[in-house]
Amino acid sequence: MTGEDSASQEFRAGVLALAPLLVGVIPFGMIYGALALANGLSPAAALAMSTILFAGSAQFLFCQLLGVGAPATVIVAEVGLLNLRHALYSAALAPRIAHLPRRWKLVLAYLLTDEAFAAISQREAAGKAGPQRRWFYLGAGLALWGGWQLSTAAGVVLGARLPAHWPLDFALPLTFIAIIAPLIRSRAMLATAAVSGIVALLAAGLPFKLGLLAAALAGMAAGWWLAEARR
Repeated sequence: MTGEDSASQEFRAGVLALAPLLVGVIPFGMIYGALALANGLSPAAALAMSTILFAGSAQFLFCQLLGVGAPATVIVAEVGLLNLRHALYSAALAPRIAHLPRRWKLVLAYLLTDEAFAAISQREAAGKAGPQRRWFYLGAGLALWGGWQLSTAAGVVLGARLPAHWPLDFALPLTFIAIIAPLIRSRAMLATAAVSGIVALLAAGLPFKLGLLAAALAGMAAGWWLAEARR
């Protein structure tokens, strides 16, 4: 098998690995597009945020906080904390792509998302990653990027015409459950997921989505404490 054949197969495998998750991502992107318009963003700004920021949950949170008039400091703090997990993703993948040229690292960093990281982690754990793994990463990332851009555009175009009785907002938690469940392989990871979920429910009534901030901090603290205790 030539290097080009291997790269092509890896790219195709990345696309196929991400395809099932698009079932949850596409409705979520449509909701974001409609929500962005409803909270004062222009169609151009909504589409630009999906292209530049490319972080669905952060975009969703930004629009919700903007809609309730949250202070800029709260918006920056919550969106920043929510995206902090990407630093952990990057740190986990860094040793595997350390040998790549800078242009590859920049592209893969931009395309790194929860869904892409989940697909990559499952493939690495199964021992299927080969020397051309960069193409798998690229295929998974581009599959999600394309689906997100198209679904955002659909939400912007359809806007308020989306039927209110469609339970599209349920797509986000389902997608994250599908991502997180296969990755829970230790007590520390289980504690992180359980504590953050419980705190999120208990603190759901806090203003400006501060319950999300509390849940993230509590979950990380629980996971860290348990991991340190087992050393």
